[in-house]
Amino acid sequence: LANLFKEAGSIDSSLMYAKKGVAVALATGYPAALADAYTALSSIYKLQNNTDSAFKYQGLAMTTKDSISNSEKVKQFQQVSFDEQLRQQEAEKEKISYQNKIRTYSMLVGIGAILLIALILYRNNRQKQKANLVLQEQKQKVETTLQELKSTQSQLIQSEKMASLGELTAGIAHEIQNPLNFVNNFSEVSNELIQELKDEKLKVNRDEALENELLNDISKNLEKINHHGKRAADIVKGMLQHSRTSSGQKEPTDINLLCDEYLRLAYHGLRAKDKSFNASMKTDFDVSIGKINAVPQDIGRVILNLITNAFYAVTERKSQGTSSDYEPTVTVSTKRTGNKVEIRVSDNGNGIPQAIISKIFQPFFTTKPSGKGTGLGLSMSYEIVTKGHGGELKVETKGNEGSAFIIILPN
Repeated sequence: LANLFKEAGSIDSSLMYAKKGVAVALATGYPAALADAYTALSSIYKLQNNTDSAFKYQGLAMTTKDSISNSEKVKQFQQVSFDEQLRQQEAEKEKISYQNKIRTYSMLVGIGAILLIALILYRNNRQKQKANLVLQEQKQKVETTLQELKSTQSQLIQSEKMASLGELTAGIAHEIQNPLNFVNNFSEVSNELIQELKDEKLKVNRDEALENELLNDISKNLEKINHHGKRAADIVKGMLQHSRTSSGQKEPTDINLLCDEYLRLAYHGLRAKDKSFNASMKTDFDVSIGKINAVPQDIGRVILNLITNAFYAVTERKSQGTSSDYEPTVTVSTKRTGNKVEIRVSDNGNGIPQAIISKIFQPFFTTKPSGKGTGLGLSMSYEIVTKGHGGELKVETKGNEGSAFIIILPN
């Protein structure tokens, strides 16, 4: 109303309503209306050229507006502060909620881990029980083998076929340990492969090729275990043969017939094991020898062992393929020299290195690869010839030309 009367030129009415506006604004506590009323009064007094009052009310209007502005800023700040508090509260709630979720998930994971560990422990316990049963069986077998070894040692001592019991025990332990180590190692590897196969079968996406590969590896390991088990059995068998006291009596024996018989026996025995085996056999028997006193089973065993070794030597040389015109040949000959009879078993193999000539009649010493020989054949043969028959067993060898073993028996 003050502004309308001012525009209409009614200054007095405008001044009256402006003052009433100030009074109403002050009474109601409405700062914006108060600022407008002060502004209106300032403009009216200005029209009346009352500069002091105009300046006064202009200052009041400005002060009121600043107050309103500051109040707005305070409200804005308070609003921002309130919003920030709300945000922090929400963040705290979310944090607490996240921590609760983490605790819940952790608890679930912990429970799952405990269940998994319990399952693994249960399975491991079952496997240990099975392994203990296997170990118990192996222990019983080893104890049986050790019992046989002790019995063999006792026989060796009684028959005086070994000069030193300590050397024999060390040799037995060394020879029997090798195949047993192989058996143990391949057993452990097979157990790991079986576990790996079980794990593979539990997977959702199973690798059939890997499973077949694991099965093939297990099969090969079992073959190797069987091979080395037989090797250990052969060692024990050879020891028993070596220590056995001969119950045979010396009797007139046709040495020529015995040599011919065991030559063919050795040849056909090797052919039965290996169809690809082939070698030439030559004989040169002195018919004037007649019969000599000997234990045919024992001497036959010596001859068979020497001939078998000769066949092995020529086969090894042939397999090396060093000469295309090489013909493996084993020769057995006999002759009388005074009051003695000489049996010679020769081969055209690679010969025996001079460095080991002095060791070849020692128990458990062999030039054959691991698993091919026990090292008891020549030792047993030497005992039979020297102690059982009072004769001699010698060897002659030359590199790349072959070897000859000579049995000399009294007539």
